Amino acid sequence: MPETASGTDPDTRVIVVGAGPVGLMLAGELRLGGAGVVVLERLPEPTGESRASQLNSRTMEVLDQRGLVEALGGTEPTGRGHFGGLALDASRLPGRYPGYWKIPQFRTEAMLEAWAAGLGADIRRGQEVRTLAAGAGGVEVTADGPGGPLRASGSYLVGCDGADSTVRRLAGIGTRGTPASRELLRADVAGLEIPDRRFERFANGLAIAARRGDGVTRVMLHEFGRPAARRAGPPGFADVVSGWARITGEDIAAGTPIWVDAFDDASLQAARYREGRVLLAGDAAHVQLPAGGQALNLGLQDAANLGWKLAAQACGRAPAGLLDTYHDERHPVGEQVLANVRAQAHLLLGGREVEPMRAVMREMLALPECNDRLAAMVGGLDVRYGDGGHPLDGTRMPHCELMTGSGRTSTTRLLRPARGVLVDLSGEDASTGDPESPQAIAAPWGDRVRVVLAKAASEGPLRDVDAVLLRPDGHVAWTAPGGGDLRGALNRWFAPPSTT
Repeated sequence: MPETASGTDPDTRVIVVGAGPVGLMLAGELRLGGAGVVVLERLPEPTGESRASQLNSRTMEVLDQRGLVEALGGTEPTGRGHFGGLALDASRLPGRYPGYWKIPQFRTEAMLEAWAAGLGADIRRGQEVRTLAAGAGGVEVTADGPGGPLRASGSYLVGCDGADSTVRRLAGIGTRGTPASRELLRADVAGLEIPDRRFERFANGLAIAARRGDGVTRVMLHEFGRPAARRAGPPGFADVVSGWARITGEDIAAGTPIWVDAFDDASLQAARYREGRVLLAGDAAHVQLPAGGQALNLGLQDAANLGWKLAAQACGRAPAGLLDTYHDERHPVGEQVLANVRAQAHLLLGGREVEPMRAVMREMLALPECNDRLAAMVGGLDVRYGDGGHPLDGTRMPHCELMTGSGRTSTTRLLRPARGVLVDLSGEDASTGDPESPQAIAAPWGDRVRVVLAKAASEGPLRDVDAVLLRPDGHVAWTAPGGGDLRGALNRWFAPPSTT
């Protein structure tokens, strides 16, 4: 008989397939929202590899909302970014985290695993999902592992299992887009001095080399005009050595490869991010060249959007249609990112034919307005969900210092429990008895929305705002003045209050 995953009520349990950064981020978000979580991971242990090594501004804000930035360990940001290999100054970005954080993926993954496990997520490694059955009453999967077959049941299932997602295939969710036509080889190499190269273009191809503080050098290369190879597995280090020699004329064969892989310019997106009780996030939902680290960051931000909604759905407190807003909000964002990545791939991997376009783009990026627009796009700061009556509606809530009756706090710190927050900046206490004050209106939602009476700094995003309603993911759901009906916003995002 197969082992059965247990420990939480199947009616509130969510199965997450994939224990990469996206799956682990989602697991933690689900636990904060009260849902049980079982994470099934095919690999028996973390690889220790670092395919993605950059966190952007919005991801750092999301991690700060959960108090996780310090857990990443000491690291200094860089304002030096790029768009298709052309210099981009990200130090000008607004907010608390301008720039990019060079953090190896294994560190991000280890931090998120410790966080999710500490919150009670059941993480099971060495479990390869084989079957998936989803119906009106829930989902069930079987997986093969070292202890024999495993059967797990739950209310919903999320595939966070990468570009070749088993969940996506088993759920019958198709993809749209363009297949790979070009590839890059990538390796971490120790024991060799390799000159730093930042998107250096040679006659035959592109070469990138960046030495880390531990002495390991990340090398990447693309030979112009060379199509993506059909591979049954990762390339060998000999492929990297020969390609590097053809492009740069240098011999790096004496180095010791830590790991080697290939990635390509495929641009594919799941036709839908939800099929009944099965959802997709991260690379399972969208496949793209990881230009500027956008693949990892896009996936982590998927998880932040989905986690609180799915937890509310699984625990029976979601308003009608809440879970559908995950696809409605994140699918267009994915489309936009894939579009900018395709443009970057053309600039980065094209041969001599793209030099005129690169020259024009270089001149455009010298203009502050153009630089800042693209930096915000790559940094994930330009996302807005829907339109509203106030410029803040639908946008992320920037960090804002607040003073309350119990001391100093901030909009970021108020989001740590992953609950809704109503910040009333009117200066009037609810004891005035006004039944139409934001505090009085929100009182019936007290089990899911925290009400905070505060004063904001005279300068900042809240200087002309009387009140603001924040979703658990840090996006603005309503503002006053100009935001419309507060009761309607509370009903839409947090369901009508209980009458019992």
